[in-house]
Amino acid sequence: MLKNPMSRFSLNFLKERLSLEPPLPAPEEGMVSAGVLLPLFLKNGMSHVLFTQRTLTVKDHKGQISFPGGVQHPEDPDLLTTALRETQEEIGLEPQVVEVLGSLKSIATITGYWVTGYVGVIPHPYEFHLNPREVARLLFFPLEGFCESQRWSTGNYTYQGRHTRVCYWTHDKTVIWGATARILLHFLARLGEHPVPGDREATCLD
Repeated sequence: MLKNPMSRFSLNFLKERLSLEPPLPAPEEGMVSAGVLLPLFLKNGMSHVLFTQRTLTVKDHKGQISFPGGVQHPEDPDLLTTALRETQEEIGLEPQVVEVLGSLKSIATITGYWVTGYVGVIPHPYEFHLNPREVARLLFFPLEGFCESQRWSTGNYTYQGRHTRVCYWTHDKTVIWGATARILLHFLARLGEHPVPGDREATCLD
């Protein structure tokens, strides 16, 4: 448990730790490029993270907790544009109100996506408008809770005959895992936090 989360994850601290990085390597042939936004907001002096829960009618990752975002369109000049456009389509967050702090390491998912995450500060409170076809609900958690090792675990996962290892973050009945958990771990690593023992590089796959 962090003793002083208000100062540990202040906006100034986050800006010091994050910056837009040079273009990352192109995805492997056959992978679909996607961009997601890791939205942060301040509430009572503490940083919180916003997530969406996907509906059961989307194509992939039905019902899972994720970051807003989606697949790159041909007209998108870069994946940051993709992340902001898809976020607006999913939850009604206007791109111009997002203060982008930096990008995260791209990850390849076992389902065939090449996902790049971007960290951005958003206003609070904000009047969101959810797309009912894609988003079932929003979830908000204090950033400090993701630094607690006891909430993290790892396990085996099989997808279409392929076996891999995944990380899970659990709080009450909420489970965040797969690509979203990996993006979280890469973000925490940028902040100097490594909550999964023996996994300082967020190598768990999904």
